[in-house]
Amino acid sequence: MEYSIRTEHLTKSFGAFTAVDHIDVAVEKGEVFGFLGANGAGKTTAIRMLCGLLAPTSGRGTVAGFDIIAETAKIRTRIGYMSQKFSLYPDLSVAENLRLYGGLYGLGGGELKDRIKEMAGFLGLGDLLPRITGSLPWGWQQRLSLACANLHRPEILFLDEPTGSVDPVSRRNFWDLIHRLSAQGTTIFITSHYMDEVEYCHRLSIMIEGRIAAIGSPRDLKREHGCATIHDLFLRLMERKSDGSPA
Repeated sequence: MEYSIRTEHLTKSFGAFTAVDHIDVAVEKGEVFGFLGANGAGKTTAIRMLCGLLAPTSGRGTVAGFDIIAETAKIRTRIGYMSQKFSLYPDLSVAENLRLYGGLYGLGGGELKDRIKEMAGFLGLGDLLPRITGSLPWGWQQRLSLACANLHRPEILFLDEPTGSVDPVSRRNFWDLIHRLSAQGTTIFITSHYMDEVEYCHRLSIMIEGRIAAIGSPRDLKREHGCATIHDLFLRLMERKSDGSPA
């Protein structure tokens, strides 16, 4: 089995507070893997460790075959990262943002021009290239963020709550794009607290207070726990946590 991401007992503590508590994750190449949890569950801390932006307190992990502690520079050349907060330049045009981020990823000349054209077509941004980024609706700004993160053809895309504050129709369209990227072989690691949208994942994990309480395909998890929806499953796991029962 070829894994794009793998962790063993990955832990991050801030003083006496443990944000991520001994998590074990194995994500296959080309998989859409959901990292579900309420705000403050440790999702963003985990994704920052996997991207090489934050050193773990203990445990280990690999991303694209590289060690998350010793080989962070190599990891950054193989991944794309889209943060939960819009990080592009609102006063630049769509095309200018794409050229800027392409340059940061080491693309230039004809290669960058061709890649911008390809991504603009893939994400439906072609007519918007001259538009000022800040004037776009939020859903289209998120498409642009995805385009920038994917310009250099990363093996793995880390998407940290990319559909926050996006309307339901735009969210569904965004997930269609995610699955198209997955079908092309890109591994997608996506954090979310929306219970409905993670039903689109191939597999998902549910984090509660820094620990993984359940992991598997949405269908298997619902069947295993006798729940009709992932939302019902999440509430059941939270109730078990609160009364001290094993998940």
